[in-house]
Amino acid sequence: MNSATSTLPSKRGLGQINTWWPVLLGLAVLYLPTWWDLAHGLWSSEEQAHGPIILIVSLYLIWQQRAALIPLESRGSNLESRGLNLDSCDSNLESAPKPILGWSLLVLGLLLYALGRSQEILLFEVGSQIPVLLGVLLITLGGAAARAFWFPILFLVFMIPLPGFLVDALTGPLKQFVSVVAENVLYAVGYPVGRSGVIINIGPYQLMVADACSGLHSIFSLSALGLLYLHLMRHASLLRNGILLASIVPIAIAANVIRVILLILITYHLGDEAGQGFAHQLAGLVLFMAALLFLIGLDGVLGLVMKTGTRGKDQGARSGHGPV
Repeated sequence: MNSATSTLPSKRGLGQINTWWPVLLGLAVLYLPTWWDLAHGLWSSEEQAHGPIILIVSLYLIWQQRAALIPLESRGSNLESRGLNLDSCDSNLESAPKPILGWSLLVLGLLLYALGRSQEILLFEVGSQIPVLLGVLLITLGGAAARAFWFPILFLVFMIPLPGFLVDALTGPLKQFVSVVAENVLYAVGYPVGRSGVIINIGPYQLMVADACSGLHSIFSLSALGLLYLHLMRHASLLRNGILLASIVPIAIAANVIRVILLILITYHLGDEAGQGFAHQLAGLVLFMAALLFLIGLDGVLGLVMKTGTRGKDQGARSGHGPV
């Protein structure tokens, strides 16, 4: 009896391999060429350099939740002993496959992929990953698995290149805003600075805030960073999460303003070559560091304020002076 029991997990494991290897092979056939083309094209640009990071993070988060790929009836205490994360695999969740919704999403995703791949529309080709993955999960495992993987799958949104019409509509106003703020800040601290549109004159130098410096793509990538931070922190307070979520875009814009001001100061003090050389790349790192520090600082302040407010209510209740 012991030998038969010991072979049961291996048979179940073999069954899971037989279930998932065709799915994984199909996904690899679809998207490995897409990722290869992106790695040798779009991802090599400064605006889309965050693409491979988004993919790696999503794959890592999926790997962390890999226990959800095992049907509920096949899970046992042996999975917990292996350190697999079962937090998102509550047995109370509905685990029955949802073929109608799943096939609808899968067919939609495959149509988007076919259209995007054949017509070189990256918005459709890359974006098709989301309905394809959700459809596969709903067909094979049901809503419980889809809920377990909702964040890493939707996080792939930040891999999708922004559509051209959106870039064109937002770049101009963002460039203008960054130019105005940078000029006012530098003028307030005594620098000889002037502005004409998006052209900033400082000392003997004339600098134009280019499309890449508008911060649109930085806002996109920093929004991904902020959402990942919220997901990892997992605060229980909806108010705290809401404030942090609402602050992501303003923090990203503020960080980009700091980047532009830093480049202007480097050019003014060290010359045009310094401002357009290594310092330009360094300013990009400063942008992300500043945004992350702003977000962590705001989170810390909110934590202190909310703890203080809760403590005050508890003390009032104990002393009998709470609200009536």
